[in-house]
Amino acid sequence: MRVGAVDLGTNTTRLLVADVDGERLDELHRETRITRLGEGVDARKRLLPVPIARVRNALSDYRRTFRNSRELLDRRAAAAEPIDAAPGQDERLGEAQARALLMRALDELPFERRVVLVMHDLDGVAVPEIAAALDIPLNTAYSRLRLARVDLTAAVRRPRGSQERG
Repeated sequence: MRVGAVDLGTNTTRLLVADVDGERLDELHRETRITRLGEGVDARKRLLPVPIARVRNALSDYRRTFRNSRELLDRRAAAAEPIDAAPGQDERLGEAQARALLMRALDELPFERRVVLVMHDLDGVAVPEIAAALDIPLNTAYSRLRLARVDLTAAVRRPRGSQERG
């Protein structure tokens, strides 16, 4: 059975995906992100919205990794199967390239905009909930979402290799 485990620490958020068979654990994927969830806790005695958003962003990425684990993580099966020259292979390659382009474009977005975009467009969180979670005015959340979409579109359309940032 394939399982995933997440560890939320003060400074890191970690993911482990493994196949478990009885007592045997076969690690497929391990990832660690520095999210600094505990940032500001000593001074304010509570978790702050921005570190919570960093953790939520990491968890969203981890969820996608786990959902796609059959494609991304099952190295043994991929190595054991013969290469398929069927037309579907081109489609899979195109999808992988599009996914990589999107991830690069998301990485270019300013963090404050990216958080709102990921929470709304990928996680389906309503903008009023995002504003409350990030402790920002509602109109600021809508503005960040709009600007993130504009920036993302520009980044995706930008020719590869261009170092120009918006």
